[in-house]
Amino acid sequence: MLSQADNERITRVGRGTPMGEVMRRYWQPILMTSELAEADGAPIRVRILGENLIAFRDTNGKVGLVDAYCPHRRAPMFYGRNEECGLRCVYHGWKFDTDGNCVELPTEPESSKMKDHIKIAAYPTFEGGGLIWCYMGPKDKMPEPPDYEWMRAPETHCRMSKTYESCNWVQALEGGLDTAHSSFAHNNGDWADNELRQRDKSPKLEVEKTDYGYTYISFRGAGDDGTYIRVYQYMMPGQQARGNVTQASGRSNNPKMDGHIWVPIDDESCMVYNWACGIDENAPVSLEFFEKFEKQMGRGHDDHIPGTFKLKKNLENDYLIDRELQKNRTYYTGIVGINTQDFALQEGMGPICDRSEEHLGSTDKAIIAMRNLLLEATRDVEAGKMPRGADPKTHSHVRAFDSLVPHGQDWKQAMAEDLRAKW
Repeated sequence: MLSQADNERITRVGRGTPMGEVMRRYWQPILMTSELAEADGAPIRVRILGENLIAFRDTNGKVGLVDAYCPHRRAPMFYGRNEECGLRCVYHGWKFDTDGNCVELPTEPESSKMKDHIKIAAYPTFEGGGLIWCYMGPKDKMPEPPDYEWMRAPETHCRMSKTYESCNWVQALEGGLDTAHSSFAHNNGDWADNELRQRDKSPKLEVEKTDYGYTYISFRGAGDDGTYIRVYQYMMPGQQARGNVTQASGRSNNPKMDGHIWVPIDDESCMVYNWACGIDENAPVSLEFFEKFEKQMGRGHDDHIPGTFKLKKNLENDYLIDRELQKNRTYYTGIVGINTQDFALQEGMGPICDRSEEHLGSTDKAIIAMRNLLLEATRDVEAGKMPRGADPKTHSHVRAFDSLVPHGQDWKQAMAEDLRAKW
């Protein structure tokens, strides 16, 4: 279990909190590039780490991320005019560039020097891997931008989506790092690539700490086929990668890695960025395949409330659980959609789970290790150190993979080449 004090320490993300300061030492995704594609287009509201911000793409294509309120009279910048390389507050016409500099102050005399001293709070941004990222920490502590392998894949080989989740980011992340639950919560009769996880519902876990987070390995007996081994990666602070290559019948028709990045909106909600990446040049991720995959997950286009990233199936309607479907064992949970099943369990714990009431077991090793790394990161940042995994050199080579390994064969040797980044 986790003490109430440590639980508070890793879940609260506002400025000045221990974990809030940790999260601000990493580049965090704020939007998909497709959401802010148009130069001089409409600004977008962004809420991250408890802060309300506005993102806009200026005339030259540069992305700005600024305070949601004008420094003059705190009017909302969401209604601002995005024009001629700046965002202009429509209340009195004060205009700011992507770096937060005041470039026009039309309500003041031309002789006024006030413009030289006025700024709007602004954060640096970076675009890569189909996402817009920001850095919200001290400028003298800013690391190089992230360099995950999937970010280097061709556009034809990597797809991205996002989903809003109504719970604290840690319990959402823990769901992604928990491999044992897939044998139960995701026991769906129509999901063929989960068949190997049904053969052995009590996986053995190993966790190997790394300079980016950890590698964790699940071992499941697969009878005469050998051992089903799935190598996951946890990249701090909130990303998981896993292999989806192997089925009971052999290699999948769409061998890929996929994963999630959990980004706190505030203490009680988060945005989940979902990515899928083909493992080599022979494995593109077509738009048709990705849309089918997303629908299987329960987060297809028509699964969201229109105009939002919130699921139609949610806590208010009990995720449209079908007790007959559950009773007939077609779906173990009675809930349709892999991701929807996760949300039902994670959001159903409440906004912030009381971890002091838990009783953890042997398959919770990865979750325990993650919590310890987050606590370590809070101490490192308080001591003035760079937290684990913030330097892109630590994670640029990392990939995940899964495979059936014959009995008696060393899995590290068998999977060594497959665990090296190809892109």
